[in-house]
Amino acid sequence: MSAHPSYARLIVPRRSLVSCTPAYVVRSTLGTKGPGFNHYPATPFCSVCWMLDGTGAMVEDGVPSALLVAHAGDAVFAGPQPQPWTTWNPGPTHFLAAMFYPDALHALAGVDLAGFVGQCLPAGDVLGAAWQDLGAALMAAADDAARAGLLDDFLEPRWRAVHGQVQSERAPLGDWVRRLALQAASSGIGRGVRMAERRIRTRAGLPMRTLQRMGRAEQVLLAVRAGQARGRVSWGGLAQDAGYADQSHLVRETRAMTGLSPVALAHAMEHDDSYWMYRIWG
Repeated sequence: MSAHPSYARLIVPRRSLVSCTPAYVVRSTLGTKGPGFNHYPATPFCSVCWMLDGTGAMVEDGVPSALLVAHAGDAVFAGPQPQPWTTWNPGPTHFLAAMFYPDALHALAGVDLAGFVGQCLPAGDVLGAAWQDLGAALMAAADDAARAGLLDDFLEPRWRAVHGQVQSERAPLGDWVRRLALQAASSGIGRGVRMAERRIRTRAGLPMRTLQRMGRAEQVLLAVRAGQARGRVSWGGLAQDAGYADQSHLVRETRAMTGLSPVALAHAMEHDDSYWMYRIWG
């Protein structure tokens, strides 16, 4: 048995932070020798990923990009991703990513997310020096639990300063989309549809229609996992429950959000390790 078994897991932040960051994601392949891909769905979430060991690169048109390569000690900011995306590790790696609701990161760091849709950039260029200092502390921490504690300590006072409220449970993505729409429609000067849409794009980077599609896609992902646990997935029932017009509509949108048909996605979640993110989400 390897002294460093490979794993992927979600770490839940403190309750005071669940309306800011739904989860911290940890991935380690230090127990393996080979390279590997990491497949992710289209998502409204932003993320900051700290490379703790190894190297990672974005994949463009099926080929690892030489334009954004992260080495141990680097931190990468990823904006909302309107399409499924992939990264590549040429060897064993260990990384930690903090996921953020985009409106929360907009409030925390003053980032206009509309300018970062589909982008992956050095985190220091987007978020500033304090986040770079955090990266050094994360690198020096003893283990993943200690790193999660450092993230909590870093984010909690900043989030309380801009948000003030405490939310005890993480809501499904669809609930967040509905809350964002309500806030955009009722805040600020001017409450027309166009003004609300502008506020949504500033806070989330993406139009409401795309956010709603992503909310349905998350519902499908969670339903597929539940169906696999029962040994059967009812695609027609799933389409109806998630609000799709019919099963064909489900197939089209699942392919747009993940790159795979629902059946192929279910198979990949069960048998393809590069789809680890789909397996642990929820």
